[in-house]
Amino acid sequence: MLYKKKAPDAMQPTLLIVDDNKEILEFVDDILGGDYQIIQAMSAQQALEVLAATSIQLVISDVMMPETDGFELCKIIKSTPEYRHIPVVLLTAKNTLMSRIEGLETGADAYIDKPFSPRHLKVQVANLITNRNIVRDYFASAPLLHIATVAGNKADELFLEQLKEVILQHLDNPQLDGGFLADALNMSRPTLYRKIKAVSDLTIHELINQTRLKKAAELLAEGKYRVSEVSYIMGFSSPNHFNRVFFKQFGVSPTGYVKRGGQS
Repeated sequence: MLYKKKAPDAMQPTLLIVDDNKEILEFVDDILGGDYQIIQAMSAQQALEVLAATSIQLVISDVMMPETDGFELCKIIKSTPEYRHIPVVLLTAKNTLMSRIEGLETGADAYIDKPFSPRHLKVQVANLITNRNIVRDYFASAPLLHIATVAGNKADELFLEQLKEVILQHLDNPQLDGGFLADALNMSRPTLYRKIKAVSDLTIHELINQTRLKKAAELLAEGKYRVSEVSYIMGFSSPNHFNRVFFKQFGVSPTGYVKRGGQS
């Protein structure tokens, strides 16, 4: 069997555990399975097949594996645009300083020596996932915060900036949807969906709406337009509709936002 996945739970992040030792896979699964969805892979090749087909929030990989080891797998993940946003935790019995440096040089987000404390592993994983969620939540609630804030690295910043520009250039296009964006970015639709969800934890529809609202907040902050003018410029059906969605997103009405000087 290529991998094992527990019963789906949309509220739990999905972790990919990679190790050629079945006992280690089960051990890590037992530690983390209560809090996360777990997918197991017994080689780097199997892991890459999982990544190509599934939205993964974090990878835990052993270093010592035949053929492609954990260092090389981490390099592949961190050099692949579709995956490089995913945090990688490396597990190894090679607890020398040089091996630790090598692990960090591959782009690993954490490096844990074997034998490891289950509590240490749980805290490390929780911190990596929680930190990303905090940034995403702050981005969603702050009117002027740039979308690149949610990126985990420079490549993701460039991807999100490009995506933002395409959305802003075509806000008046009734065909602006996932298919349109995928074509514009020369990506397959499933790949784009997974990438956006993994980087921002948003659907494409949500990302388009947030980009529209943040641009509206930017125009309001400039003070050159009235609220009604901004609502029509940004393509909302009416000022009342604009007021409702703006308040729902940022917790303040457009008028209230203008009165406090366009501050987040």
